[in-house]
Amino acid sequence: MCFYYVYVLFSQKDLKLYIVFSTDLKTRIHDHFHGRVRATKNRLPLELIHYEAFRNEHDARIRERFLKSGFGRNELKKAIHNNLVDLNYKYL
Repeated sequence: MCFYYVYVLFSQKDLKLYIVFSTDLKTRIHDHFHGRVRATKNRLPLELIHYEAFRNEHDARIRERFLKSGFGRNELKKAIHNNLVDLNYKYL
């Protein structure tokens, strides 16, 4: 069975969140952490702080778009608020 993932990375360098979609969470996270992803290679070190798994790609893509929207990002921040406080996230 194939799963689709939406995950959130936290950059310790710039204290920002990065919301991403992937079909292979383990490999993609490894690539992020080792600077092999152009979008985040200058943001190291990174932490995986949240992920969601879906059986349907369309559902995962919709969730990614929602979390990247203003309302979705605010809902995400509410859901993981304590974690963000612990990380000194600056956009609460």
